[in-house]
Amino acid sequence: MPSRKKTGMFSAAFLTCLCSFVIICVVLATPHWVSSKVHFSGTNSSVTVSLTYGLFSGTCEQLVDAGLLVTEKSFQVAANLSNTKAKSTITAIIVIVVLSLLVSLLSSGFTCTHAVSNPYQTFLGPIGVYTWNSLCGIFTLIAMILFPVNIEGNGLSIELARGCFSALQKHVKSEHAYGYSYWIMLLIIFLNIASITIIYFYDHARYSKKKEQERPIENAPKDVILF
Repeated sequence: MPSRKKTGMFSAAFLTCLCSFVIICVVLATPHWVSSKVHFSGTNSSVTVSLTYGLFSGTCEQLVDAGLLVTEKSFQVAANLSNTKAKSTITAIIVIVVLSLLVSLLSSGFTCTHAVSNPYQTFLGPIGVYTWNSLCGIFTLIAMILFPVNIEGNGLSIELARGCFSALQKHVKSEHAYGYSYWIMLLIIFLNIASITIIYFYDHARYSKKKEQERPIENAPKDVILF
């Protein structure tokens, strides 16, 4: 059975990994990554399309000059994209976030195993926890970078607006505000750092204790050596 200290440290790391897993599920499930207002000019009037969406679905509204709501509808992100680059990027983001979810699950399993048992010190040990948490944090960071790039560089919101309302004409400007589904990914990164930090302190303390027990005999008291 593991020591009380080891159980406590790995249980704390397990909780941070589990919280990270739950937050990634929320990130995937909620359509509040970004809210955009895309402005178009027409022959006789200007039109604003207001969108709120996530990785899979969203809602859009069409407003005319005076802010009068003309149409409101729901949409599927992938189905509304004709731009190959924007569609490929959103698919890549989904794959990366799913990988982050799987890696977070593995990390939770590793830390839980250590909290209740003493597995062999191979990749199942602290090195495994460092690796999976680092990968989870890296994947999350990449997703956070790619999503704004897709909006600003590939015109994701503009493409979705045109997919919702095909009669739109010349694009004038766009305004974007990132929602909680996007920003809580920062919390995932912080939780992964917390998991790594907890296990590092445990591993460092264990290593120091081991080195203390392996002190060479020259450092022992003279009376012990004479005996």
